[in-house]
Amino acid sequence: MLFNSLEFLVFFPMVIALYFAIPARYRWFMLLLASYYFYMSWRVEYIILIVISTVVDFYCGKKMAQLPEKSARKKYLYLSLVSNLGLLFLFKYFNFFSRSASRVFGYLNDSFLHWNVLHDTYTLKLLLPVGISFYTFQTLSYTIDVYNGKTNAESHLGKFALFVSFFPQLVAGPIERSSHLLPQFHKDYDFDYNRVKEGLLLMVWGFFKKLVIADRLAEYVNEVYNNVDRYDGFHNIVATYFFAFQIYCDFSGYSDIAIGSALIMGFSLMQNFRRPYFATNIREFWSRWHISLSTWFRDYLYIPLGGNRVIKWRWYYNLFVTFVVSGLWHGANWTFIVWGFLHGSYLVLGYMTKNVRSKLLKSVKLDPNSHLTRLLDVLVTFHLVLLAWIFFRANGISDTYVFLKNTLSLDVADLDRINLFRIRSDWTISIVAIMLLIIIDFITERAKIRYYFNKMPGLLRWVVLVFTIGLIVFLGKFEEQDFLYFRF
Repeated sequence: MLFNSLEFLVFFPMVIALYFAIPARYRWFMLLLASYYFYMSWRVEYIILIVISTVVDFYCGKKMAQLPEKSARKKYLYLSLVSNLGLLFLFKYFNFFSRSASRVFGYLNDSFLHWNVLHDTYTLKLLLPVGISFYTFQTLSYTIDVYNGKTNAESHLGKFALFVSFFPQLVAGPIERSSHLLPQFHKDYDFDYNRVKEGLLLMVWGFFKKLVIADRLAEYVNEVYNNVDRYDGFHNIVATYFFAFQIYCDFSGYSDIAIGSALIMGFSLMQNFRRPYFATNIREFWSRWHISLSTWFRDYLYIPLGGNRVIKWRWYYNLFVTFVVSGLWHGANWTFIVWGFLHGSYLVLGYMTKNVRSKLLKSVKLDPNSHLTRLLDVLVTFHLVLLAWIFFRANGISDTYVFLKNTLSLDVADLDRINLFRIRSDWTISIVAIMLLIIIDFITERAKIRYYFNKMPGLLRWVVLVFTIGLIVFLGKFEEQDFLYFRF
């Protein structure tokens, strides 16, 4: 069930009405049933994997809570890791590693070994369950935290199952920590007009970003990136800029809808985006982009590897490993690994050249804290991210090579070969919407946009809200396009 579907527009109000109508002690059960129904609307079989992860991790958490010694708890931690990561590998990565290994061994055999071996590739015909990477990481963080004594084991199986499958953030995050979300399922929340209003405003803004900006840009981006041999120069560059805003609006739009829908019921989900394209360096970018995932990798991979509390070369190694694994988390394709490697390289080179860049600024008499310097930093950071987005969006490494080669050919004549966005209004709507997004993000960077919204007279607030909804209705794309991060 997609947020941008008619089915959800019927499902969600029914859930909210039931939630506040029934006694508080039964609400967790109703939400669990709603969450399971929400997930099974894609494929009924998917629910089996969630139930397995839920039961295994609940059992492991209970057992670890009974053992005071960390060494004794280790076997239950391993059980959780093997079962969850094993399912993730089987459904998401087995075919990728099988094909990659087959190609490597085939190349070695043909070039050096000359063994009489088969070049067959063994693959499994399994559909990738929606959101498996998200709920796997969410439930894994629980068992790891229980193992480390950072959180108490949950004693209520039903509420733990709800933590794993809570429908607003089930399939694309934010990836919540048990210490933050689980205790909320033990509280009662009354209907609160201001909270509901704030949640609805977040949802409306999320729908605007998804339907008016992201899905409109997707038509042009998909045409160019799915036909890399047809387009060059101008179209490749524009499609890459458009993709940067498509993926931001698509994913942050989902997060806004998820956070807003949970807030209506009284639940607080963590902020997942904080205007990432205003970042002045790559490290800051990752403190603003997909915050729930970047902090997950920081806490459960980067710090256990040693973080920056090691000698310099090992620190750089830890950064590379973290970002390469982060790239692989996004998808079973070499393009994502290269994307992660690029971001790791950006960070390492940034740290290595920090002193050189400071001396360069002094030599040209530029104040590192000036508005001009900050603007230059933002532009450089954005374009480094933009370059990496090419690998993220490309369908394969070979497509990336063709795309980059053709991009260097700035052939203006190919303007007439595009089948999409010929109508000037499509370009105008997209560019004006992106400018509106940048303005709102700029205002929010300095003060919460809701502060200015709430300062407006009541009538003007309603005019703004109705106008935004009108833009969604008349300018939105309603073909029910998947959210991009559903693939991961």
